[in-house]
Amino acid sequence: MLCDNCKERDAVINLTQVEHDSKVTLHLCERCAQEKGVAPSMLPSPADGLRCAECGGTLRDFREAGRLGCAQCYEAFATHLRDLLRRLHGSSQHVGERYVNPGEQDSDPQRLLLELREQLRKAVENENFELAAELRDRIRVLE
Repeated sequence: MLCDNCKERDAVINLTQVEHDSKVTLHLCERCAQEKGVAPSMLPSPADGLRCAECGGTLRDFREAGRLGCAQCYEAFATHLRDLLRRLHGSSQHVGERYVNPGEQDSDPQRLLLELREQLRKAVENENFELAAELRDRIRVLE
């Protein structure tokens, strides 16, 4: 399948966007995907063939669906998921209801609120409303 954008190179990634209340999927080559702002970590790599021993799911399946197949998938793909979790949540370590950076648990709550508000502003700016809703809820808990 050729890239929907340049119509020259093979499409390697499917970019799904919501435009005017409808879901649109673009099939893009690596170069056009980068121009559209797709993170390099979301582009296909040799690790995409990595499989979970428990459910047989692949890293490519996760990238396309945004869901892990089973509880063991996280362990199988942990090295590849850490960067994604750090980008989305600020850390890859989960503690209770929220993700925290090591040593952050006892930090100044006002500083944490400021950081969360800044992350919320960026999420809304980037139209990442799912992340924005999560950040809003975290801010409400801290206030």
